[in-house]
Amino acid sequence: MSLKHDDVDQTVEDREQQIASYLVAHPDYFQRHPDALAAIDIPHPTGDAVSLIERQVRTLRDQASNYRRQLENLVSVARENDALAKRLHRLTLALIETHSFDEVLNTLQDELREQFKADAVEMKLFASEQLEAHGHEAGPALFRDFLKRARPNCGQLDKAKLEYLFGPQAGETGSAALIPLTAPPLAGVLAIGSRDPQRFHEGKSVDFLQRLAEVVSAKLQSASSPGI
Repeated sequence: MSLKHDDVDQTVEDREQQIASYLVAHPDYFQRHPDALAAIDIPHPTGDAVSLIERQVRTLRDQASNYRRQLENLVSVARENDALAKRLHRLTLALIETHSFDEVLNTLQDELREQFKADAVEMKLFASEQLEAHGHEAGPALFRDFLKRARPNCGQLDKAKLEYLFGPQAGETGSAALIPLTAPPLAGVLAIGSRDPQRFHEGKSVDFLQRLAEVVSAKLQSASSPGI
């Protein structure tokens, strides 16, 4: 049923009568349009009390609404994961074309800034023996435990780590993702910084970062020595 332009002059009562007549003439309407039935309230006269049927209907609608939100969240997460997978694939292909450590770092900076909207990208590498023999030095001392755990993490960094990793950009970095790199005889940290304190929050999933760590570590292993 549709209202034509001529219907604008009708009263509300006239329109309601038309709707009622249409529904009477088409008793299967709500069977063909169950969503319409689910969206309207049909009161059950019981005085001040709420009938059991009405309460059940409200409960079912609330449940359906919750399920719909959960489904929308799942779809959103799936789309985000698909986009991340495509970006990681592009980054991997770009890294394959690199040959030296400088090229690896430049490619990471370009791709992570462009594709992942990173505000800062830094990579620090140490000779493996530095982690044990020179544990008192700034770099090894700050990241020795992190590299032993070999697991990326996200969050807000303390002042010493921020200044060591990002230098002049330390004061602008609200949060960061730290990615351990293992490329014997080297070990290191890939740091991705953001001005947004919540961009890399502590509860953020690190599955993507773990895959990135494996890709970059493998490429560093095959790249020519930086002369450390």
